[in-house]
Amino acid sequence: MPASHALKHEVLKKYQRHPGDTASAEVQVALITYRLNYLQEHFSVHSKDHHSKSGLLKLVGRRRKLLDYLKKRNHAGYRELIAQLGIRK
Repeated sequence: MPASHALKHEVLKKYQRHPGDTASAEVQVALITYRLNYLQEHFSVHSKDHHSKSGLLKLVGRRRKLLDYLKKRNHAGYRELIAQLGIRK
């Protein structure tokens, strides 16, 4: 993913539970969402890139599993996160 190092840190700061948190479900979902948004832009230019489409589907599945986990553990946090990221459910 050609996202800048600064963008990744910006996302981390926004969704962290505490300083140094890089592995919580919220942070992982946010990072995957930003990667998926980049890939959507990529496919608007490169529509026949089938190898990257398989990677996109894997990312969508991983994000779905993390969101299901978050929904079970913290329903209010789940609702807030999908509203912030603009994910429809």
